[in-house]
Amino acid sequence: MEKGKKRLAVLVGCNYPNTRYELHGCINDVLAMKDVLVNRFGFDPSHVQLLTDAPGSVVMPTGANIKAALENMVQQAEAGDVLFFHYSGHGTRIPSVKTGHPFRQDEAIVPSDFNLITDIDFRQLVNKLPKGASFTIISDSCHSGGLIDKEKEQIGPSTIKSTPSSSISNYRPKTIPFQSILDHLTSLTSINTLDIATHLLEFFGVDASLRFRIPQIELDLFESLRPDEGILLSGCQANETSADMNGIEGGGKAYGAFSNAVQMVLKENKGGLSNKEVVLMARKILEAQGIEQHPCLYCSDGNADAIFLWQQPDESD
Repeated sequence: MEKGKKRLAVLVGCNYPNTRYELHGCINDVLAMKDVLVNRFGFDPSHVQLLTDAPGSVVMPTGANIKAALENMVQQAEAGDVLFFHYSGHGTRIPSVKTGHPFRQDEAIVPSDFNLITDIDFRQLVNKLPKGASFTIISDSCHSGGLIDKEKEQIGPSTIKSTPSSSISNYRPKTIPFQSILDHLTSLTSINTLDIATHLLEFFGVDASLRFRIPQIELDLFESLRPDEGILLSGCQANETSADMNGIEGGGKAYGAFSNAVQMVLKENKGGLSNKEVVLMARKILEAQGIEQHPCLYCSDGNADAIFLWQQPDESD
């Protein structure tokens, strides 16, 4: 792939302030990543869009706003461009709507307004990429493995055995259980049903995820039939949680465990690293820290060995 003409990024940090689901390190995660993108990877600051729920934020990280930012980024893309999305916040799992898979669950991220963005939404975005552009996603959220629907697993439960880790205490899992999502949406709509799609469509309408708006037979058309340029570095496996470290011990800053591990990997390795190397090194850091989560990589075979964010040698510090 040629050196990118443009480098575009959308960074989303959700701390859910003053709620029972409050986290502490997610905004710090994306602020740190913005510095790295600009100072190391050559991103123009004007091409890095930041959405957080910090007090006074102009653009809140709602489901509609996040999807609009990602859609705009993909629409601008041309061959050779490098696109990047970093999400730090809660994730969840929802019952699959697919027939024949009654126990299967699908992955979603939880924006500030609980308007879920699902694996199908990310699949549709990747499918819209022009040939020769790449779209790298870091999702530091629970159940983030598989967040691009139908993307090939390169590092994960079926390809590498997870090593047990010791437990730690100064963290909160970045997950909101499905039942809690359902209870919250029920309080918004006052509709007595266990069907989450009904609640999301009632409250968010056309801004709800494609997974709830389009019949399954049409969703199947989004399936990837060939290697594509979607690259997902997930904070954990689909059945695991990701840690939000509260920073209390030692009086340090709060941070997401996976986001921090990626920052450490990049700081300690100044040259270009492959996507596979970034994930494997982050796994080792988390294991050494005693954090029980296992980052994964989902992408085509070629992109597993491709350089993370297509860093060129002359862009190293």
